[in-house]
Amino acid sequence: MKIHALIVWLAFLPFAAQAADAEVTLIIKDHRFVPSELKVPSGQKIKLVIHNQDTTPEEFESHALNREKIIAGSTKATIFIGPLKPGRYAFVGEFNEATAKGIVLAE
Repeated sequence: MKIHALIVWLAFLPFAAQAADAEVTLIIKDHRFVPSELKVPSGQKIKLVIHNQDTTPEEFESHALNREKIIAGSTKATIFIGPLKPGRYAFVGEFNEATAKGIVLAE
């Protein structure tokens, strides 16, 4: 019986590790990203929740992160990034590049 319980526990261990992903929230407001610099842990998968508070859509785009996602106005979207090596990773709002800019800083 103890062996069976151990096997079941070990089978679910990888799922417990996935639940420990870091979560970071990014807000789009007035065609800007707030905060414009996101500090995240390096070497860890990151759940990036983007809340577009503007009424117009915005496209989160980052060549450095290899991510691109259109977020409709007044909605939220989730993007997974990483694990990242220590460094700076730029991102922009494709529809408002003059004002919507930011950096992910992996430390």
